[in-house]
Amino acid sequence: MNNFRNPERNRRYLAHVSMVGTTQIHLRNPYVIAGWSMAFPGFGHLLLNKYLRGYALIIWEMYINQKIKLNLAMIHTFNGDFQAARDALDPTYMSLYIPVYLFAIWDSYRTTVDLNRAYILAKRENAPYSKFDIGAFEINYLDKRKPWLAAVWSMAIPSVGQLYLHRIILAVFILANTVILIGNSKLLLAIHYLIIGDLKASNSVLEAQWLLYVPSFYFFTIYDSYINSVENNKLFEDDLRNFLLQNYQPAGKLISMGRNPD
Repeated sequence: MNNFRNPERNRRYLAHVSMVGTTQIHLRNPYVIAGWSMAFPGFGHLLLNKYLRGYALIIWEMYINQKIKLNLAMIHTFNGDFQAARDALDPTYMSLYIPVYLFAIWDSYRTTVDLNRAYILAKRENAPYSKFDIGAFEINYLDKRKPWLAAVWSMAIPSVGQLYLHRIILAVFILANTVILIGNSKLLLAIHYLIIGDLKASNSVLEAQWLLYVPSFYFFTIYDSYINSVENNKLFEDDLRNFLLQNYQPAGKLISMGRNPD
């Protein structure tokens, strides 16, 4: 309990609340994080709240993928047209893609293991962290939110679930990418033709190179909003528990925290 009252003694912190979002560490499965990096480089780092690295890897992936036409080649491969796949690929930048792709998977796995260790130590230190931030442009605070509602909003429009959780910068990044991907893939136009029964027009307007990005982005935003809503609720409960222990603990008696730090 003394560590909680003496922040100068703390080396690690569980969370930071700012006007643009809540950043926190918690236990994660390294294989799940590496799996998301495998699906799309950068996603694993975003789940770890390593935003700058995640944004850089996502932009790099999309830039190089567009250069070498990897998505288009993959679609030809799925259709069994291997000659068309070879013709679509541009080998000029191929050697730049593979090392960064493998690095994203390895680094997200390694970072997850390190942050899990840091989380266990931070829980033992029980360091204080900010719970409320107010400024000229925004207000952010710890609060309980409904995970299913965050997921539903992300299903409706990617990025809205992140806005619900007050993750402003990530929401803007996801929304901007969603507009770019939907616009270039012509997905909504294809759905429009499909609804009115013009299947041929629906197939012809789709841009395969851009379309293959959409499933990864869509399902990632749903998963990210749900998981972070659950962890934000745990953080809120942890803060409330600490507050009650400090202010309502009987004099001369130490009440257990009630949660195993590991």
